[in-house]
Amino acid sequence: MKYVIITKRGLTVMCFVAIIAVSLFVSAREKNAMAAAASGTETLPVYCVDTDEKKVAVTFDAAWGADDIPVILQTLKKHNAKATFFIVGEWAKLYPEQVKNIFDAGHEIGNHSYNHSLYGKLTKEQITEDLEKCNKELSAITGKAPQIMRFPSGDYSELAVRTVREAKLQPIQWSVDSLDWQGISKQEIIKRVVTKTENGSVILFHNDVKNTDEALDEILTLLENRGYSFVGVSQLIYGEPYRIDAQGKQYKVSQ
Repeated sequence: MKYVIITKRGLTVMCFVAIIAVSLFVSAREKNAMAAAASGTETLPVYCVDTDEKKVAVTFDAAWGADDIPVILQTLKKHNAKATFFIVGEWAKLYPEQVKNIFDAGHEIGNHSYNHSLYGKLTKEQITEDLEKCNKELSAITGKAPQIMRFPSGDYSELAVRTVREAKLQPIQWSVDSLDWQGISKQEIIKRVVTKTENGSVILFHNDVKNTDEALDEILTLLENRGYSFVGVSQLIYGEPYRIDAQGKQYKVSQ
């Protein structure tokens, strides 16, 4: 039998390596939350909402194909659910009829950038230009300018958050990630969403990915059975005055 002898120095090195490894797995959300807490300023988007009401926001990011949009809209209608679609400007340009169908069905449309650029790497001027370009594309189709936006891939910086709010848009992330974009099974999507959803959750889906359209009907049914209703993001979040904690939860502030 062979024995491995670890010296005190070796143990110290191993601990240091372990700490570094763990730090690499800290999510972008956690890092941004820590930065916000340290600065004492509201530099986070809204991830979810503090509410006693059993209502949640079902959201879709639209950046690729559009073949499943009719099925998604049909499922939402079946459950009398209002959803929010965060739409990339280039997608809107390719599929203006689908954008119109989404809007005409009473669902909310949000800005998701013009070409899915990572906002955490852009300058203030680049962000402003990109927001305006996407807003213009969406407004030309619906006749209404978006009031909310979502950062592509969830990537943002303090500068990006401030710039978006200066553009009179509320940045929205999510608290429940279906991980549908990873191609996981229908049952895995259902389990992830249903077990993690609570009052005020913002649920993230994507269109044009495997299994989302099939999982959606069962998810809405299960959540309905738990008493939840489905509203657009703008009907879920609070207007001024509000505060956002270090986890991205938005709270109403009494005047």
